[in-house]
Amino acid sequence: MKGRQVLLTGGTGGLGLGVTPVVLAQGANLTITYRNLKEVERLKEVLPPADFARVTFIPANLEEESSVDNLITRIGRVDVLIHLVGGFSMGKTHEYSYYSWKREFEINLNTTFLVCKYSLKSMLDHGYGRIITIGSKAAVEPSGGLAAYSAAKAGVVAFTKAIADETKGTNITANVILPTVIDTPANRQAMGTENADKWVKPESIGELICFLASEKAKDIRGAAIPIYGGV
Repeated sequence: MKGRQVLLTGGTGGLGLGVTPVVLAQGANLTITYRNLKEVERLKEVLPPADFARVTFIPANLEEESSVDNLITRIGRVDVLIHLVGGFSMGKTHEYSYYSWKREFEINLNTTFLVCKYSLKSMLDHGYGRIITIGSKAAVEPSGGLAAYSAAKAGVVAFTKAIADETKGTNITANVILPTVIDTPANRQAMGTENADKWVKPESIGELICFLASEKAKDIRGAAIPIYGGV
């Protein structure tokens, strides 16, 4: 990805802390969105100063269309979109609030639509693009208590596949990754560490992302790729 303009959403989050260094190692010009400056400082702690200096940070609310439109306008060109932003909650359907249901779709599916919509416009303008989104094993193998999350992530999978079909015949690809439990600090705090050795490492997801964003993956489009670890 050397010289490519890469937009990485969620780069300061738990998954992003592992993915961002892997992407930077590919020589990309990286733009990361954020909502809170504390998140930027947390990422700064895990990046060498030279790498941190190669990142442009832009505040953005990815749930608002005008904010996403302004973000892409400010960047000017997007060669690679890596969309990590998402959220997770669980509960039995008959006890689950409608507000929580809508939030799952807002943060998982609606943000995906907006960043893909405006990034894709840029990619079509200059004839090149790589889109990588994050689904979940729950999108293709739903289980009880995860109805909202599974439905929202299933939407991400279907949406990404639709983009791949729309961009056939171009040098633009779209693919979605399906992880299970990711080994992040938040998951360790919420679930303990007893089974953490079976969880998917963020760095492993980063390596897969970088491959899909590379020239070597130009013939892969519309794939939903499982990365399940030992779960």
